[in-house]
Amino acid sequence: MAQPKYITSIDKVEGLSQEERDKLRPITEKYVFRANDYYLGLINWDDPNDPIRKLVIPNEGELKEYGRWDASDEVTNYVVPGCQHKYRTTALLIVSEVCGSYCRYCFRKRLFRKDVKEAMADVTPGIEYIKQHPEINNVLLTGGDSLILATKKLRMIIEALREIDHVKIIRLGSKMPVFNPMRIYEDEELLDLIREYSTPEKRIYVMAHVNHPRELTPQALRAFEALYQAGAIVVNQSPVLRGINDDPVVLGELLDKLSWAGVTPYYFFINRPVAGNSDFVLPLKDVYRIVEEAKARTSGLGKRVRLAMSHTSGKIEILAIENGKAYLKYHQSRDDEYGKFMVLDCPDDATWFDDLPGSENMWKRPEKKTDEVVSADELPDIPIASGK
Repeated sequence: MAQPKYITSIDKVEGLSQEERDKLRPITEKYVFRANDYYLGLINWDDPNDPIRKLVIPNEGELKEYGRWDASDEVTNYVVPGCQHKYRTTALLIVSEVCGSYCRYCFRKRLFRKDVKEAMADVTPGIEYIKQHPEINNVLLTGGDSLILATKKLRMIIEALREIDHVKIIRLGSKMPVFNPMRIYEDEELLDLIREYSTPEKRIYVMAHVNHPRELTPQALRAFEALYQAGAIVVNQSPVLRGINDDPVVLGELLDKLSWAGVTPYYFFINRPVAGNSDFVLPLKDVYRIVEEAKARTSGLGKRVRLAMSHTSGKIEILAIENGKAYLKYHQSRDDEYGKFMVLDCPDDATWFDDLPGSENMWKRPEKKTDEVVSADELPDIPIASGK
């Protein structure tokens, strides 16, 4: 199959009526739109509530002034431009601000804007920082989408990381296995790169972003198989999103199909309170119920998934929400409070950790590590409303 054709103008999306294009054009003037004919072909255009459509086609709710551009305060994690170091053993390299698909729920929606730049064409400062910090044993290449990079550029980065002995794991964050699977299984240079540098002692992991079981097409399964044959390990993470996968049957099917394909269900995330994403947000108690009912429908392999919030202070696992109480623990912690157990009141309309009374006493707000990176929340002339 030939590589899909990319579409960057809403006016060229054939499944939309002219009226719909006119209505959505102002949104694309604020937030980038990018899709391809393969992925658009998964949409049932006769269904206005089609979940694949909602994942990639802009919606009017994106213009609502709700949330923050940087809901997890990622600006405080930058140690040098293009490199974040939040957890002791993990570093993030922001290698691309371009996505294959600009998913409308994206927690880095600030990168959809032309006035925000966090990825660096030259990743040398980040590589040097990682080299000088032997506690870092795994590095995530993210953005944007790491597999949007040309394979030659990706090879340069991976080769540089593999020269650092204490970096054992390299992770590639990507939607490409389901958005443009041909980019993977038709690129022998990419597969050769993975074969060369994903070894029994030092693996390459692909952090896939599969949100709905309909994305698991024969082409996507072929991409996963190509990655496995090349020696990569594939896991999946997805937020639970209103109108897309907020159904135990749908999530249960996703867990089953991922497990059958050999993709480890890794995280279900609470959707972060990011500007323009309010239409996708669900109350915490509803997400917990949906996930537990989905897990009840699948095997123990599917039940490996964890429900978590990627908060400023760390990854907070939701253990249970019962009788108005949230039972939580730090699965990852900025302040090394791993495993810290918390019981907080959980109002019915709470959608984020900060909405839980008393949560502010459980962590300390960090300061920026470097003044060389400007947060989108600090940029002028951007209307942002905090809270719900």
